[in-house]
Order: sequence, then C-alpha cells, then structure tokens
Amino acid sequence: MTRRQLDAVSDLLLNSPLDLGGDVEKMRRVFDEMLGGAPLPADVRTRTTELGGVPAVEVRAGAAEPTGRTVLYFHGGAYAIGSAAASVGLASEIARRTAADTFSVDYRLAPEHPFPAAVDDALAAYRALLDRGVPAGSVAVTGESAGGGLALALLLAIRDAGLPQPTSATVLSPWTDLTQSGSTMTTRADEDPALTRRALETRAADYLAGADPRTPLASPLHADLRGLPPLLIQAGGREVLLDDALRLAVRAARADVPVTLQTFPGAPHVFQGFAPAVDEAAQALDHVAAFINSLINSHVQQEG
Repeated sequence: MTRRQLDAVSDLLLNSPLDLGGDVEKMRRVFDEMLGGAPLPADVRTRTTELGGVPAVEVRAGAAEPTGRTVLYFHGGAYAIGSAAASVGLASEIARRTAADTFSVDYRLAPEHPFPAAVDDALAAYRALLDRGVPAGSVAVTGESAGGGLALALLLAIRDAGLPQPTSATVLSPWTDLTQSGSTMTTRADEDPALTRRALETRAADYLAGADPRTPLASPLHADLRGLPPLLIQAGGREVLLDDALRLAVRAARADVPVTLQTFPGAPHVFQGFAPAVDEAAQALDHVAAFINSLINSHVQQEG
C-alpha cells in the first residue's frame, strides 16, 4: 500500500502545473494555490505575527495546553517561491506531533531579496525568540527543501554570533549544495517528479546574485559544521537532492555532530507534506516528532 501511495504522490507532482524554474511570479501563485488550497484540520489554529521584524505564522494543533516546546520552521521553494501561510499544512503536522508552538517564518525571497537576506531573517527570528525569554533548550529548528538549507545556515549563523544553539535541527529533503554537484542530480534525473537541475540552477542564480555558490551560509554542505546541535536528515530515494542529504550526513559525522540519516525508497521530494494520505509520510513525521521531543525533554531534565 505504501509504495502505491508514494507512486500516486509522484504522479501528482509530475502532472502538477508547478515548474520550479519558471516565471517566478506565476510560480509563486501556483505554489501557494497547490499547498494552501487544501482545508486544514479543525484542530489547527494559526495567527499572523512577527519575530524580530520578520513576518511569521504561529501554528498550533492538537493539544490546547502549551508544553513549552517551540519549533522554528522554514518553508521550501528554492529561496524564490513559497510562503509561511502555504506551509501551514506541513508545519501543523509537526506541531500536532510535537505539541509545540510552531512559527513558520516568512523570510524574504529572491530575486528581489538575494542572499544573505533569508539568513539574516532567520537569525533575526531566532534572536527574537530568545529576546522573548524562550530558552534555546526548548527550541528545535526545522525546514524542508531550501528551508532545510536555510535551517542549517541558521545554525552556522547562531554559532558564529556566539548565541546558544537550539536543541536540534530536522531537515527534510534539504538543498545543501547550490553548485548542484551531487551525483544524484544525474542518476535520479529521470525519477524525480518535482525537481530538475535546470530549475535549481535558475533559482540558485536568483538567490546568489553573483555570490560564490560554495559560500557556507548559502551552501551549508561546504561549511565547517563543528559545534552544531544534533541533526535529523530525511530524504526520498526518488529525488535529485538525495546526494545533498547523504553528503551532509557524512560531513556532519566527520565534524563530530550527532546525526541521524533516514532515507525512504521510492519517496519523492518532501513527501512528508502528504502525511494525511501517505502512511510512510506520517511515519516519517512521527520520527521527526520523537527526535525533537526527546532532545528538548533531555535538555529540560538536565537543566532541572
């Protein structure tokens, strides 16, 4: 059943009107309509807010009582499309499973706001949480696709700024290498229903605006990862970005960062977004929640 569900998701993505490398204004509308069109479950509650001057959507789901956990979430869209509002579906699935107060950040997008605007916004949002009195030990960072790369860049920026790190980061199908040098850019090219090298090259050029694609805050794969908190990396076996995840796990391990890598055969890019309909996606998010909660709970116990 699960493989048939994953195949159905791949067919849906393959036949969608979204072309990640297409006209940016048109694709923003298409992307938001695709992700924001489905009704949210009745237990999902949202409100618009801001963190350090950066717009965000606060998401809660399930248990009404606050737990003290906070998830800082970064949406995908190759740094050029996507929005906090459109990401509420996936963010709410994480919020429900973690019982965390989740903030989806509306970081600035390229080409209007190229690198490092997104990183600056991510760091401003994190600083704002700390300034509100949210302990770093109760925060987990999460992101998908480009948002996964941004989550990693945020950890590097936090380290370089001398701020306390969150307890963990979870990255789903992360885009970590804007040089597109991973081997699966070629070996998975005929299998990936969502991404192409051409589209990623187009959006990388928009985001970088002439910056070196190996710059660590743009391509965390090329960074010194020492000192980062535990990482959970998930990727599908049917995506061109698979090698971005595999190489990230190796580099993290070599930098003595605790890292867990989970791959899902037959799964397309960010398949976790289909958790209500795909068993393996729901199971993947159960792993995410267990990882986030165990580390926050462990930190709270140590502090207590």
